Amino acid sequence: MSSIKNQKNDSSQMKQILSPDAGSPEAGSSAPVHNSSPSSPSGESKGADNERSRPLCQPPTRSISREPEQSPSVFGGKNIAVGMEKFRRAPECSMELDSLEFGPKHTVLIDIKAFKTCQTLEPVSGQDMWNTDYVKMPYSEKNIVIESGLEVIKSYNMKYKDEWHFDALHMFFSKMDDGEKKEHFRVIEGMANLAMRLPEICPKPIPLLKTGEDRIITLSHEQIACLLANAFFCTFPHRNSKQSEFKNYPDINFNRMFAERSEQKREKLMTILHYFRTVLDKMPKGLVTFERRHLKDKIDWRSAKLGVTDLHVSAEGTIEKDGAGMLQVDFACAMVGGGVLGSGLVQEEIRFLINPELIVSRLFTEKLQDCDCLRVTGTHQFSKYEGYSNSFKWKGTRPLPENAKRDKWMRLYTEIVLIDAIKFKERQQQFRMDFINRELNKAYCGFCENYIPEDYCTAIATGNWGCGAFNGDPRLKALIQIMAASKAKRQLAYFTFGDQQLAKDIRDMHNFLSKQNISVASVPKPAVGKDKKNQTGRKVKHLLRGRNATLDSDWAHLNRRETPSQVTVQAGESPLLHCALSAHI
Repeated sequence: MSSIKNQKNDSSQMKQILSPDAGSPEAGSSAPVHNSSPSSPSGESKGADNERSRPLCQPPTRSISREPEQSPSVFGGKNIAVGMEKFRRAPECSMELDSLEFGPKHTVLIDIKAFKTCQTLEPVSGQDMWNTDYVKMPYSEKNIVIESGLEVIKSYNMKYKDEWHFDALHMFFSKMDDGEKKEHFRVIEGMANLAMRLPEICPKPIPLLKTGEDRIITLSHEQIACLLANAFFCTFPHRNSKQSEFKNYPDINFNRMFAERSEQKREKLMTILHYFRTVLDKMPKGLVTFERRHLKDKIDWRSAKLGVTDLHVSAEGTIEKDGAGMLQVDFACAMVGGGVLGSGLVQEEIRFLINPELIVSRLFTEKLQDCDCLRVTGTHQFSKYEGYSNSFKWKGTRPLPENAKRDKWMRLYTEIVLIDAIKFKERQQQFRMDFINRELNKAYCGFCENYIPEDYCTAIATGNWGCGAFNGDPRLKALIQIMAASKAKRQLAYFTFGDQQLAKDIRDMHNFLSKQNISVASVPKPAVGKDKKNQTGRKVKHLLRGRNATLDSDWAHLNRRETPSQVTVQAGESPLLHCALSAHI
């Protein structure tokens, strides 16, 4: 076995490690659980005086550059082409950004002066930081590296040489002809060369986006590609053990993707390597922003005196395609990305695969807490796909148009918000008000834009958030998102992914609330016990139930597991949810 010692890991040593020539290549309790997956550096404070203090959940300050469009009237739910034609989208409804600046809470990894004067994306210099506030980089002189080794990945992770397996990677190459193998080896060689340039491309330390903080990281497409190439070759130190200081962060090294062969892993690898082929052939020129937001003050939903927002519901279409230019919801795990590097292949994992630049968020984003979200602006969808879960298939390239519009920070107009729902072991628990309030605050944290006029806030594109394996009731989750979007004064486009009945039920519920002129907090107080006069509450509950055969039994367990005839309204609940959750038929 090669000896291990502390030494400076410079570019030449990374080349030795990464060169393709060196070798071949989630107990017991019934309580709900949140999902999970199996000293400032030099230059950081530069320009800090120019950073304006940012109110809660407000993005970097913007200035209005044009007359706003008129807000559309309440929409009752038509087809996609007609129904969403007046929904606000970027860039048409966008506000002009302030100049890009460093700040105490905003780390920019490119040279601001060169960006402003020449529109070039040159890396900004920095000083290595090896502590619990920053990403530990492979080239750090404090990293422990291998002097020599034959197998690229195992040589860099000798501790795991008997634990890591590469069945999926072997399967991937075994199903190719010689021409395909040659092309993919060309791509992998290019990835290795890109990974070795990490000290040159990302010399400035990258801060961690920690729990409870508002913080932003802006970096270039090239810097993201370089970081992901290193993740592919599993070079990030202290990221392979759940006992390390990074145990509250997602894994970033790709070792789990290489193990346990399956057709799904093959499709994942096809999608990832296509991304690398695309950026190696022509690197996009632009920036991507990752912003962690924390809702410091929870909302009193009893005082949310706002009308119900405009809504479009359809069983057809997708968030990423038909929600273009909107704030697009990623149904996240608390460990962002979920099982993208393992066996997971549902909504979040698929989004991370087709927009693979999202994967780099796993490098620096600590586990999301109840009032946290992550906003990502500027990623590109590199791949087309079809199917879901076991039927997922990579279906070819989705090229970036030469004239693709970008904002003042050279970011594409793609904005994705990652919000994690509660995973319920017992389905009826989600109807308790404490859990409903948690979901309301989580969704609002993701949707809100404080101090930005309503007409400059894009619509939200979402769907069955927290349903499926998380056991969420889709009608309840739809009502929660309608309330949060109403509070945030944003229109809502809701896609049910083929479920026609669910689309009809949500539309009927929204139409009823709109026609009754019901606001989030000013609806009539519902009946208590068996009072039959509360027709509004009875109607909303009926609409919320839809065809859900188990909802009546869920109602019997609400709060203290009373029977429907015994349920009483708890002080402090939102009247709209009173109406929906406490009325009895």
